[in-house]
Parts: sequence; structure tokens; C-alpha cells
Amino acid sequence: MINLETPRKFRPLVGQAHQVAMNLLRPNSRKYDQFEHEYPKELDMLAAMIDGLSESGAASGAGASGVRREEGTPDEAAAGTKNGSNLASVLSITEMCWGDVGLLLSMPRQGLGNSAIASVANEEQHKRFDGVWASMAITEPGCGSDSANIQTTAVLDGDHYVLNGEKIFVTAGDRCDAVVVWATLDKSLGRAAIKSFVVPKGTPGMNVERLEHKLGIKASDTATIRFEDCRVPKENLLGSPEVDVKQGFAGAMATFDNTRPLVAAMAVGCARASLELTRELLEKAGVAIDYDRPAQVQSAAAATYLQMEADWEGAYLLTLQAAWMADNRRPNSLEASMAKAKAGRVGSDITLRCVELAGSIGYSEHELLEKWARDSKILDIFEGTQQIQQLIVARRLLGKTSAELK
Repeated sequence: MINLETPRKFRPLVGQAHQVAMNLLRPNSRKYDQFEHEYPKELDMLAAMIDGLSESGAASGAGASGVRREEGTPDEAAAGTKNGSNLASVLSITEMCWGDVGLLLSMPRQGLGNSAIASVANEEQHKRFDGVWASMAITEPGCGSDSANIQTTAVLDGDHYVLNGEKIFVTAGDRCDAVVVWATLDKSLGRAAIKSFVVPKGTPGMNVERLEHKLGIKASDTATIRFEDCRVPKENLLGSPEVDVKQGFAGAMATFDNTRPLVAAMAVGCARASLELTRELLEKAGVAIDYDRPAQVQSAAAATYLQMEADWEGAYLLTLQAAWMADNRRPNSLEASMAKAKAGRVGSDITLRCVELAGSIGYSEHELLEKWARDSKILDIFEGTQQIQQLIVARRLLGKTSAELK
């Protein structure tokens, strides 16, 4: 029988993450929302602590670090289940984003590029890039959710690949140590030729053009980066350099199977923060929420709150399922997209409706409700928009290819 409780071995990690969120992230949330692009120095000590715990093996999955799917088949896991680093990361990220999403995304060495490295790098690369703070550069001016239409090129020239193109909306693009850049080896071969490259900061030909001013997650810098004849050692191509037309985009998409549950966890954590504060405000206003009575016989505010909690629970469970499947070496592309689609939409809906329920208090800066509403919107957009996730889910359920169902 499935057990939906937090695994016993992860409870200390969850408790520690919650304490960090409550005592460090939440108190600094408004400060770095107002001082956009200012680096949160308070995170340096936290990052060092997480690094130390991870090296000692005491806190696998702490922070937003990448998660690595072990080799094997589902049959090998048939004798029992495993709760590993994917689930640990999801649980800790949920707690940290209860504190602040933007600050979590600003943590050194915990970028989404680290998840890309963990997903597709070989063992030698995994060791070589250990400890590197990596951002991920996918989106381009003419290519958003359609990652298969990437125009940035990578041409092999001796012992180097030469990169040319422009990337936008690169999270932590200015602060990171390296950027994981998605580029095509041959446009004529379509999505099968898209590979990812680790480009260290300071590499000639890579220039940060500007930092974006955003609606939310202002603590996190978001950069536009241009590559002009940028030479990258061929050993920095993640995974195999071979172009497998039969495999298609599957190698690159494996990155998303790991990162989408992480983004879903961010939305779940932010939405939970809004729900908890809204319930406190409603109770202070005399609104009683009774779980023993049908919603239709309670006040409109109570009924709305109960519906939001039910939606949140669905997003939370889908997120746990996607992470658990990855830990147990089961294909989770469908579940990862379902979790991202549900959590992204629910996160935006819940945070906005909480602002409405709280009235003027929700709309003002007196509480963090309005900030959470702004922060949550990006979680429905990056790592694949709501519409893209629904398209992926439809293809998986109907057994259609990307060419058959667009």
C-alpha cells in the first residue's frame, strides 16, 4: 500500500529546510524584491553549509541542486521501492519556496544548469563540474517553448566547438560560474542534433548583454547572453556527441524529466505559503473553515479556500509521484509534465485568489501575498509553459509523435 507520509529519513532534511526558509529566506524576501539585481550575500553561508552537508552525505537533495538518475531498469526495483535524491530535492525545495522562490533560485551552486549536468553528463564530466554553479540557457528571441527549434549553432573545429547565437531569460546568468547552453550541431537534422554545452564564465565570445527587470523573482538575476565565435572544449559537450536520429530529442529532454518536478515543487511551496497566511487572515476576520461540513453550506470565502486546498493537494501528490518514479528508475516524462502543468497552474490560481480573499491587505505590501502572486507566475512559464505541458501529456496519453500532434 502506498504511503503518502514524508519518508522518515527525509524528515530532518525537511525540518532543516523549513527552518532556513523561516529564519533566513522569509525575513529577507521583501528586501531583495525591492533591491532587484542586488546579490543576496546572506545566501553565501547557507550555500557553504549545504555544500558541507552534501559532501558528508548528511543532506542528499538539499537545496535546488541537480539530481542524477541511476542506471538500471524498473525490473531491478521491483523487489522494493527507493526514496532517493529526486524526492529529497522536491521536499526540500517545497519548504525553501515556502520562504522565497527568488532567493532559492539565487543560491550558489544550486542552479537548474546543475540539474542538466546531473541528468546527461557522463561520470568524468559529473566529477569535473562538481561544485560549479551552472545556469541553463535554452530560450532564444525566436524560440521559447519550442525547444526543438533552437537556432544557436555549435560547429566542431578541431578540439573545440564554436558557438554562435543569443540566449534570453537565463536564470542566474550573470552570477553563475558556467552556463549550460543548448545548441544544434546541424540544423538539417532537426531536434536530434541539439546538444548541451558547459561554457565557463569568462570564455571569450560569451557576453552578458543585459539583466532583465521582471514581474517577480526579483532576487534572481535573469540575463540575456550572446555567443559570438565562442570556443568551447569538445569535452564540455554533455553526454554523447553522436547524433542519434532514432532517439531524436530524447537525450536532451531527459533534463526536463528531472527539472520539471523541481519547478513544480517551487510552485507547491509558494502556494502553500499563501494558503497558510490566508487561512490566518480569514480566521482573524471571523471566517470559519469547517472540514466536517460540505463546502456549499459554508461561506463563499470558506468554500473557495477548501477548493484551493484540494487543488493544492493534487499538485503536491503529482509532484511527489514524478520524483519518486525517477528515484525508482521508471520513465517519468508523462508524470513530470503532469506535475509541472498542474502545479504551475494551481500555483498561479491559488496565490492570486488568496490576494482576492485577503482584500486590501492582500494587495498591499503589508503582507507577502502580493509578492507570492507575482513570483508564482514564472513557475507556470519556465521549463515549459502550461500549454506545452498539456501538449506533451496529450501526446503521451494518445501515443502520438510531435509530428502527429502539434
